[in-house]
Amino acid sequence: MIVCISDLLSPDEVAQIKAGLGQAEFVPGATTAGWHAKLVKQNEQVAKQAAEPLKAVVQNALARNALFQAIAFPRIIHSLLFSRYGVGMSYGRHTDNALMGGANFYRSDLSFTVFLSGPEEYDGGELVIEGADSEQPYKLAAGSAIVYPSTTLHRVEPVVRGDRTVVVGWVQSLVRDAAHREILFDLETVKRTLFAQTGKTPEFDLLTKTTANLLRQWAT
Repeated sequence: MIVCISDLLSPDEVAQIKAGLGQAEFVPGATTAGWHAKLVKQNEQVAKQAAEPLKAVVQNALARNALFQAIAFPRIIHSLLFSRYGVGMSYGRHTDNALMGGANFYRSDLSFTVFLSGPEEYDGGELVIEGADSEQPYKLAAGSAIVYPSTTLHRVEPVVRGDRTVVVGWVQSLVRDAAHREILFDLETVKRTLFAQTGKTPEFDLLTKTTANLLRQWAT
């Protein structure tokens, strides 16, 4: 399941992060890639120490966003990277590492990209996610995010004008199975729609019970 989230970050938060990045040191992105991904990763990312104050802005935005929480059921959000792609930079076809975080061994169930540059600021640079028989490019507004399975093959097309700046990260979910997460997401959507239409009815209560019991069964 691939979901786009509009306005995850407010305009003020985007401006705050971009101002911080303007003072930060960038290093070659290949330093955090797996041994084979290094061959196709051509970007820059903020040095770890400089990124710490900016990560809290993104973490807080993810924590308050109901759609992200319903999609991801995050146990932990980890390995956030602030990345920049200048002209000629790209990230070739790859799959994200299954385990990240060094000795902590965080699992990557879901990947996300939060766009800090608007589509008018650069040409090229689309995030392309492959499916079984097709592929889809994504280039969202500044402050918007896309969440997608870490199991997918994906790439970032070469930038031909301007700078593409994003923050990427990963989720180890409380619900490991992607099909189970989708069922819970659908049930949560129905719950909220039903509540908006009719309030707290016996049917709503029964649906809430079922959703909670499935989460008890599937959470790890």
